[in-house]
Amino acid sequence: MMKTLRLTFFCIAWLVGELHAGTIRGTVRAEGPAPAGEAGGGKYDSRKFKFAERVNYDELRDFVVYIDGLVPGKPCGSNQVVSVETRRISQHGAAFTPHVLPVVAGTTVEWPNNDDIFHNVFSMSDAKPFDLGLYKSPEVKRVTFDQAGRVDVFCSIHASMSCVVLVLPNPCFSVSDDSGHYRIADVPAGKYKLKAWHERMPALTQEITVPESGEIEVNLVLRVNSLPKY
Repeated sequence: MMKTLRLTFFCIAWLVGELHAGTIRGTVRAEGPAPAGEAGGGKYDSRKFKFAERVNYDELRDFVVYIDGLVPGKPCGSNQVVSVETRRISQHGAAFTPHVLPVVAGTTVEWPNNDDIFHNVFSMSDAKPFDLGLYKSPEVKRVTFDQAGRVDVFCSIHASMSCVVLVLPNPCFSVSDDSGHYRIADVPAGKYKLKAWHERMPALTQEITVPESGEIEVNLVLRVNSLPKY
């Protein structure tokens, strides 16, 4: 009888926690600095610099929006322990796919080599230094990312090969779609720090309050000019 009562109480508490959860949605984009005075002419149009590729901030993709820090209860549709899983970054055409992979700390990432040549996947990042050595199919190497942080990954043979594994402390994150929209569902009600990240932009942190139900819209703009001036 006591076991049944305890189980019933636990189920009710879990259900109440699930009901008191909201959704964060919005857009995220990048905004570059104002162009230099002669950016449209002068030496910029010379043979030396005319074909130097410039950053098109409107075309930046792979933004990650996430809650910074721990989230109580069963956040974002799954328990923080249960949500740990195996993910995959493939090597094909001398490129990593996907280029950016956000994961929860504790996740194992597989690194299959789908090319007919050798690759050597490695990282010297503080959060997870590793070297997988030379290998190709059918061998598949694996790395478990157990510490939150940014992990830049390269191939020691091919200069164009790079990717980023963004290791996060909770499963409340979203990768923006091609139009810059993101959505994080089932976030327990409360106050949080929402963070927007892109590999070549300063991160943006904004304090938010998630309602017990319904949605909150948060639109985010990452800017280079948010950095200290010297």
